[in-house]
This record gives sequence, structure tokens and C-alpha cells, in this order.
Amino acid sequence: MGVAPTIMLRGDAALRVFDMGQGLPIVFQHGLGGDAAQVAQNFPDGPSRRRLTVECRAQGGASAGSERPFSIAMFAEDVLAAADAAGMERFVAGGISMGAAVALHLAARHPERVSGLVLVRPAWAFDAAPQNMQPYVEVAELIDRLPLDEARDAFASSATATRFRSEAPDNLASLLGFFERENATVFAEVMQSIANDGPGVTRAEAAGLARPTLVIGSGIDLVHPLATARELAETIPNAVFAEVTPKTLDKNSHFAEIRAAIGGFLERDFNNQDQS
Repeated sequence: MGVAPTIMLRGDAALRVFDMGQGLPIVFQHGLGGDAAQVAQNFPDGPSRRRLTVECRAQGGASAGSERPFSIAMFAEDVLAAADAAGMERFVAGGISMGAAVALHLAARHPERVSGLVLVRPAWAFDAAPQNMQPYVEVAELIDRLPLDEARDAFASSATATRFRSEAPDNLASLLGFFERENATVFAEVMQSIANDGPGVTRAEAAGLARPTLVIGSGIDLVHPLATARELAETIPNAVFAEVTPKTLDKNSHFAEIRAAIGGFLERDFNNQDQS
């Protein structure tokens, strides 16, 4: 990425904040268990865009802190604090999966701050604890209950893993990777809390988000159902929907198509003008 992060303290949690580029202010967040490198894969950084990314608590290089419970609202308030510190009064809010939920929460709760939305592979529409997020709870409960090697073996032989192995192998690889994390125990708390949470936005509130919106979905993905992306695109007024190549089929095409869709949306709807 080429930009060193700054450290932002939120209570006793130390979060890493990446602030790069100049021009149109954009806050773009990673998914559950992701980091700023994941954002860089998906976002079309350029000379006329200023992107702010916060590595959320217990993810990337951020510490967990002692505040509980973890929630999408907590992460959204952390992001808003980083935007305040950076002098971003108004920005496009976006993100991947959990990051999309954070962006949707910000748009509904702080509409005066959010000029547009980019929701990439959303895992939540309007309900908390959707069924597609329950594999994260399953993984977290095994990590809580068993030594990590045993927990991984138990999950790998589970009915959930068997289904994912045949229907969504990329999702399975991500889930198995959680057992290898250095902070697996505390991250299990994050997984359980976030998987059982939601954006805290009703369908009616989403239908009132009259601002430029892009929703991106893909198939062969049990965690981020294409139907969820379509539901959001159909609910938010005049939202643009883009379907991209599934990551399982071609990762390079998947990321290239996401970057192209986001870049085209920003060029078309914001003309790369500085909105700060």
C-alpha cells in the first residue's frame, strides 16, 4: 500500500488508520477478519481520491481493547472518529461484507456525513444474525471450547464444512484460516458478536437513503448471498447493482471487476470532485 498507518486510541484499543491520496473523501472498510490489505485489493486507489481505512478492533494490526460487546455500531463509531480526526466532514462510505454493514449503519445514523454508498458483497440486509453468518458462530464456539488444532479438525469434518467444500470453497478457506490466527481466542469473541449482530438499519430507513449507491454481489458465495446484494440494491432508491465474477472461479477477474465497478461509479456520480 505504501502508506504507513497512524495509531488512533479509542479507550484502551489501539486502531490502525490508513489515510492515502487526495481529492474525493472515501471511507472504505474491510470485512470480518480482514485488514487494510484486503481493502487495497478491492478499491481503485487513484490520485483524485482520498481513502481512509480503519483496521477494526482485533483485526489487522489493531488491538482488541477491553470494551464489550463488539458490534457493528462500535466499529462504525470508531470509523467516524477517524474521519473526524482526518477532517472528513462528508465522505462516500463503503466496504466489503462487514465493512458494507458499517457503511450502511453510518449512512442511516449519520446521513449528513455520508454522500454516497458502496456496498461490496454484503452479508447483511436488515436482520441481525442472518443464517449465512452462523458458520462464524460455529467456528467461534469451537475455538472457545477446544484447543485450536482440535477445533479446526472438528470444524473441517462438520456438516457445515462439507457443504462449503462443495458449494463455496473460497468461503471455507476463509473460515479455516480463523483457526490459524495469532489472536484466535479474542477474535472468536469478535466473530460471535458480529455474526449475531446487524447494521441496525430497517428496510424503511434504507428506502430513505436518497444518495448515490453502488451494490456489488457475486455468486458461489454462501456467506455473502447474491440475493442479499440484490435485496439492498432493490431497497435503496436508484441504487446501481453490479454482479462480478465469483472469487472461487477467478480471483484476478473478481477483484479487477470490483475495482472497475467502483471506479466507474465514482467517476460517474461524483466526477472526482473534492467533497470535503
